[in-house]
Amino acid sequence: MTQSSPQFRVKLAQTEDELRAAQRLRYDVFVVELGGSGDMVDHEARLERDAFDPFFDHLILYDDALIHEGYSTVVGVYRLLPQEGAAKIGRYYSEDEYDLTPLRQSGRRLLELGRSCLHADYRGGTAMYVLWQALADYVIERDIEILFGVASFHGINIADIAAPLSMLYHRHLAPPELRVHAQPHSAQTMNLISEADLDRKAAMLAVPALIKAYLRLGGVVGADAFVDRRFNTTDVCLIMDTAKMNEKQRNLYARS
Repeated sequence: MTQSSPQFRVKLAQTEDELRAAQRLRYDVFVVELGGSGDMVDHEARLERDAFDPFFDHLILYDDALIHEGYSTVVGVYRLLPQEGAAKIGRYYSEDEYDLTPLRQSGRRLLELGRSCLHADYRGGTAMYVLWQALADYVIERDIEILFGVASFHGINIADIAAPLSMLYHRHLAPPELRVHAQPHSAQTMNLISEADLDRKAAMLAVPALIKAYLRLGGVVGADAFVDRRFNTTDVCLIMDTAKMNEKQRNLYARS
């Protein structure tokens, strides 16, 4: 796949074919690349899906430059669940991993983010920025105040990621009124290395790019990590209060 002159276009999925295209990219990333699984994963059709999909909005990034090259034009996806969707299904997806009581009791308008991924050829470029711009439009149009969702470190060997987890705990912990806790059965403390003993530069280099993007926008994390053995990941709950963004962060997040 090439991205020499990408022609990006972003839209919300409106048809079953568009949803399946998003699920197909999710399969390539979360199942093939990262070794994840799930009860509704369709290996024959190569679709990563679950029971929550019908209730989410699916933001899809296309590269129309690929239309004549024989490739799928879907190169990025983001799954979005506003409060209305959560009310229909009865819960948020991430409640399997985190007790969201502080967010639910905040009285703020919530949006859950998840299943964010890019085709490997589009990482490190402008593709994620284009997705973020479309997400900003979605947030502004719906007066969203709190964004949250789980983001992952690959693997479940905590010793390998002790430094970045500790750095998140010491430097980016959510304020008490928004500080969610992982469900006890798979909770993992992130306070593993004292701040005095932490090589912060090396720790930040080990943080996945998506989590870094949230941090640059003023994102904070819940009190614990969650070890997800099914997907072979260690997850953190990222929370972003749009009212607390500074001017620079707002300019990154919303179109002028």
